[in-house]
Amino acid sequence: MEVLDIHYLSKSVLWATFAITFALGAVMQKTGFCSMGAVSDAFIMSSWDRLKQWFLAIGVAIIGYALMSYFGIIDPLKSFYTGNKFLWLSTAVGSVLFGFGMVLSSGCGSKTLVRIGGGNLKSVIVFMVLGLTAYMTIRGFLGVVRINTLDTVFIAFNTPQDLPSLLSAPLGIARANLHLALGLIIGFAFIAYALAKKSFWTTENIFAGIFVGLAICAVWWVSGNLGYVAEDPNTLEEVFLVTNSGRMESLSFVAPYAYSLDWLMMYSDTSKVLTVGIVAVIGMILGSGTIALLTKSFRWESFRNTEDTANHLVGAALMGFGGVTALGCTVGQGLSGVSTLALGSLLALPGFIFGAYLALRYLQIRLAPNPCS
Repeated sequence: MEVLDIHYLSKSVLWATFAITFALGAVMQKTGFCSMGAVSDAFIMSSWDRLKQWFLAIGVAIIGYALMSYFGIIDPLKSFYTGNKFLWLSTAVGSVLFGFGMVLSSGCGSKTLVRIGGGNLKSVIVFMVLGLTAYMTIRGFLGVVRINTLDTVFIAFNTPQDLPSLLSAPLGIARANLHLALGLIIGFAFIAYALAKKSFWTTENIFAGIFVGLAICAVWWVSGNLGYVAEDPNTLEEVFLVTNSGRMESLSFVAPYAYSLDWLMMYSDTSKVLTVGIVAVIGMILGSGTIALLTKSFRWESFRNTEDTANHLVGAALMGFGGVTALGCTVGQGLSGVSTLALGSLLALPGFIFGAYLALRYLQIRLAPNPCS
């Protein structure tokens, strides 16, 4: 009987993740895909293209996840997002705070990495503050506050919290069949909304939305299939290799910031190893940076003034706390999580948009001329 080489398989998972996120960083740099930009474009300029890019990506991710689940390529019940505890208050508060913070910081977690690749020094500061705040919210002082306040309010279901699991028994439909049906219906609804007007039908818009959605699916496959071992020869237990949660994961860019800083600071500690999340952070930066250099769009950018600095610092802290509290960012919950049809993710999505709207209103008020001056 052939002995499974866990070390080699782990390296394959990491290299596959790097390849996917390198390409994703390049595409986001080239197309301007950005969830914060999507909300600001819609609110300020009444331009819905980038919001439709995001929704197109959601639709593709939902359908891809449903198909992989139906055909047994991945196990949807092993996802990071589908536990039976629905932390509705944490998700609602965290997503609004994250949405508010990403506007102050000029971009969400993924956009921050893309901007670092393009030479934005402000985003380097955002990266460090977001990562440190996220770490404090996972394991430090803010984590104690979160666990003893927001996380005490929840609903415990008898099943996983994804819609197929919750509705299967009441509707009398097998979970696998219901998941496929709901995935196709909801996924195509998002796609139909995005493609409803031909003005959106540009190569860049279509490519950005489809590629981002497929990247989410690809990382689900990497962690949930390529990196899945039914019986680890060392522990004789099921394992998802090199994931921080120990479960099947796709892309998210809040907690991996914290793990990346921890890995860099504790590099000599052999227990600190590269994970899917850490490699995704590296891949995004390098992919974005490569395109920025090739297209000669790379340029150094720093803070304009004191208020700009303060906004980015506060925004980064809000994203770090809010993203961990909501169990993900606009990519983690707003794409990876939503693709699973998890109730928490479906609650977080409007929370991000509402938080961003509040921040845009705040900045408008700050920039409005004072009639008394």
